Amino acid sequence: MGSVQIVTTILAAAITAVAVWLAVRAVMKMTAVIRLGQSAPERFSDKGARTRKMLVETLGHTRMLKWSVVGAAHWFVMVGFIVLSLLVLEAYFEVVTPTGGLPIIGHWTIFGLGTEIIGVLGVVGIVVLMAIRLRNRPTRPGGRSRFTGSTMWQGYFVEWIVLLVLIFGFVIRGFKVATDHFEYPLWATPVSHAVGAVLPDWQAGASVAALIKIVISMTWLIVISLNVTMGVAWHRFLAFPNIFFKREPAKPAGSGLGALRPMTSQGKPLDFEEADPEKDQFGVAQVEQFTWKGLLDFSTCTECGRCQSQCPAWNTGKPLSPKLLVLSLRDHAYAKAPYLLAGGGKDLTGEEKATAAQLAHVDVLALAEGDKPLIGTAEEGGVIDPDVLWSCTTCGACVEQCPVDIEHVDHIVDMRRYQVLIESSFPSEAGVMLRNLENKGNPWGAPQNTREDWTKGLDFEVPRVGEVDDFEYLFWVGCAGAFEDRAKKTTRAVATLLNEAGVKFAILGEGETCSGDPARRIGNEFVFQMLAQQNVETLNEAFEGREKSKRKIVATCPHCFNTLGNEYGQLGGEFEVVHHTQLLAHLVATGKLTPVQPVDGGVTYHDPCYLGRHNRVFAPPREVLGTAIAGELTEMPRNSERSFCCGAGGARMWMEEKIGKRINVDRVEEAMSTGARTVAVGCPFCSTMLNDGVNGKGAGEQVEVVDVASVLLRSVKPEQAPGDRETAPVAG
Repeated sequence: MGSVQIVTTILAAAITAVAVWLAVRAVMKMTAVIRLGQSAPERFSDKGARTRKMLVETLGHTRMLKWSVVGAAHWFVMVGFIVLSLLVLEAYFEVVTPTGGLPIIGHWTIFGLGTEIIGVLGVVGIVVLMAIRLRNRPTRPGGRSRFTGSTMWQGYFVEWIVLLVLIFGFVIRGFKVATDHFEYPLWATPVSHAVGAVLPDWQAGASVAALIKIVISMTWLIVISLNVTMGVAWHRFLAFPNIFFKREPAKPAGSGLGALRPMTSQGKPLDFEEADPEKDQFGVAQVEQFTWKGLLDFSTCTECGRCQSQCPAWNTGKPLSPKLLVLSLRDHAYAKAPYLLAGGGKDLTGEEKATAAQLAHVDVLALAEGDKPLIGTAEEGGVIDPDVLWSCTTCGACVEQCPVDIEHVDHIVDMRRYQVLIESSFPSEAGVMLRNLENKGNPWGAPQNTREDWTKGLDFEVPRVGEVDDFEYLFWVGCAGAFEDRAKKTTRAVATLLNEAGVKFAILGEGETCSGDPARRIGNEFVFQMLAQQNVETLNEAFEGREKSKRKIVATCPHCFNTLGNEYGQLGGEFEVVHHTQLLAHLVATGKLTPVQPVDGGVTYHDPCYLGRHNRVFAPPREVLGTAIAGELTEMPRNSERSFCCGAGGARMWMEEKIGKRINVDRVEEAMSTGARTVAVGCPFCSTMLNDGVNGKGAGEQVEVVDVASVLLRSVKPEQAPGDRETAPVAG
């Protein structure tokens, strides 16, 4: 060992020791913060499925590759980081001697070839990612960026570190080539040999370059250890457990889609019959009341802004960005942590849990953070502004896009639950809807004895459950389908088509009440459970004696479809639920419905969030339309899993949209840009919102918004089509 190698070895050991010590301290701090969260025992179920899903999503990059160029570049960088960590380890042998290398595998030609390829592709990948970040920088002209609100220096820092580490990997090899100490042939490592051809014959070069590589790597580790909220770096480690502990690993898309996470206290679903607000947690009022998985979510956020780029609220000038909401909760959690870890915090009655002695040495900034309300305006010092909380449509675009499986919608609804159930703080216009649900069993407040009025005038009898036992499907009409004039046309169309196809079905009639979706999404879990338990009891009675596979329900409203199929199981209601477009597609495919007159004029289809993104029903509506229209379906730029929300979800149907551009207008403009005269929908809420948007644009004579079932009915029974145009404005 020469004098140069003595110096490089000492310096490498010193900076590594500092970096490792700081990293251990950082990991302990992060672990302590995450452990502050509430229990979530369900996250440890089915470890085999969780492991498989984690490996598929990380190694296969299945979610990242939804954005193909970014996904491919990131995959090469990720593989480079994992595999080329071996070359960082090898650098510790090279600082000791310029001819050093990894034991055993370090001399294998296949190892040299593999690391050469990964190194080259890693350089290409990181350069592409750097170019994308620069092209989408928040300061660029031309509108909002998905990186708006991200900590940009951290992103640039991480990317430059990766690039420099990769470059110095080739520099080390180049010096070995120049000094004739390289063990790999030219054909296996052409780039390394090309670098060596321009480097001097400096015997100590490899050791010095190895030291620089170690210094760069350890500088990165030191910086991220001093910045535990640096998600753009820490996600390299946290993404694996965050994906492993996702809510439902078997789901094909984001596990935070479909059903909402039940309202829990102390790790168990809350039973309202026995719940006590002084002992049980009603929603989330403090950041430590999120589960530990929630705190892990916040820590894992990469600040990539994919969620932000797809969010309908953000894209129409609302203050909500799913990314910024998560970052605010993350920063608040870590700033408040010293106070919480000292024993501080408020109990469920609002009293301080810690003694003065426990808090005596806590930093004043952490104490101040502990006094901040989780939901509050800037004047109140709140972490999350109420306008942010109530702008969410729960469309799930954020969950769909998140590459590390953050469950934004669950966290938003958990905060809403506390605001509604304990604080009684929510948009005033939604209060009418909630009172109608409690008193009338539907959000419009219509008399229950008018639930069957839609059947009047049909040329066939609509059977009721109880009057007939021999039915295959229970037709869940829903509140909109029973009371809202436009949606009643869809209900009549579906019933007519089922009758035409010879499908035996029955309705509950006055025995049906609201599924509870708007109550649950706004945060009123109590009203949801009241309605849901009533419906589960009614449905179980209607299906008494039938096994689950024969307890079939068809619903025209995706919100009812989602609630009955995905959430009623939480309350003892196990049913096979299909959307009407799924059943109609099956009836057409089996020849029980035959379109005879194509509908022309051009048709585009709007994917309802709770049908498409939340439940992956994309093909059936398109299959129905494909048989019923003349020519090809014209797709909007944002379709299928990237479909843009109509603005009605998350109980926004009953709240005024006072900030920014109206979401439904944005969507209508996109639909009109296709040139189609008909906008087909599969949801009564979407129908209302898009019709309002069309009428607001003064385009009611040029563009028609109509349900898929009505389009099919016009084709199957054209004689019944006149007078069914659905462009009349809706009051309220």
